[in-house]
Amino acid sequence: MPGRVFGFRFFAFTVLFAFPCLQPLDVRGQRDEGGVVELTVRSVPAGMLDPFRKSFRKYVNVFGVHVFATAKTPDSKVLHAATILAEYLDNDEDGKPDNSLVAEALASRDAFLMMTASDRGLDRIDPEEWREEGFHCGQFQHAEETAPARGRFDASLEEVLHLITQHGYGNAYPRIFGDRKGTELAKCLDKARGGHFTRVPRRYPRAAWFTYDDRSCEYGCQTQEYIYWALTSLLGAQEAPERCEEISDEWRLCTPEAVKVRDPGIHALLVNPKYKFPRVLPDGAYREKSSGKKRRGS
Repeated sequence: MPGRVFGFRFFAFTVLFAFPCLQPLDVRGQRDEGGVVELTVRSVPAGMLDPFRKSFRKYVNVFGVHVFATAKTPDSKVLHAATILAEYLDNDEDGKPDNSLVAEALASRDAFLMMTASDRGLDRIDPEEWREEGFHCGQFQHAEETAPARGRFDASLEEVLHLITQHGYGNAYPRIFGDRKGTELAKCLDKARGGHFTRVPRRYPRAAWFTYDDRSCEYGCQTQEYIYWALTSLLGAQEAPERCEEISDEWRLCTPEAVKVRDPGIHALLVNPKYKFPRVLPDGAYREKSSGKKRRGS
């Protein structure tokens, strides 16, 4: 499955940056203090973002979260990913992040999304260029998996969400959504997998409903894959019969009702108004009056 395979490979890339993000950093990002997001592609600003200017030529800022893209990445793909990011963070589309703690956790750590034109583009990027300057909270996706043609699943729904849940929710609520054993998210993960496994087991218990088997995805990675499946299923992204079948080797609760009934623990966390998770699946149309979006996930 293209969306899932690409998604995990590049989420693994972000594990390199995960540990330093557990501690709050100085707010350095070029945030729009007025709360207005201008989804326009421009050149990477000089100054604090200089470490990115060698590899990336295009830039969008979404509530203090940086979106970088290479010169060959189409503007339409960059804008689509930035729009999905804006929709996840400002799900009611009133021009302000729904959860200010999550937005602050991301912006204060200068969280960033990197985009290249293709899968192979990652091989030509040297993360040391910015890691040495203190930028550690990154996520990768490429244009070919972004808003793909012919009905393929849009990987932006996954990659952007990984950035938000790991570096946003995981830092805003570390005891609840942290990616380590003992958090509330991890407890739900262990139930979904049929036990606590620090490594991917050779065979999951028959009763498990989350059975991701990529052995390079260690425990922290598994928490992020799990919350992605649970939330997007709750929002209706996975419920089409063909999609449900496509992902069944990894995730079996592809409808909102299935999540609510089979996994009440994660359902309770995701619908808890305290955490202000999205209630509407992003569709690539931010603050457009005619979008006709419907709330889900109750």
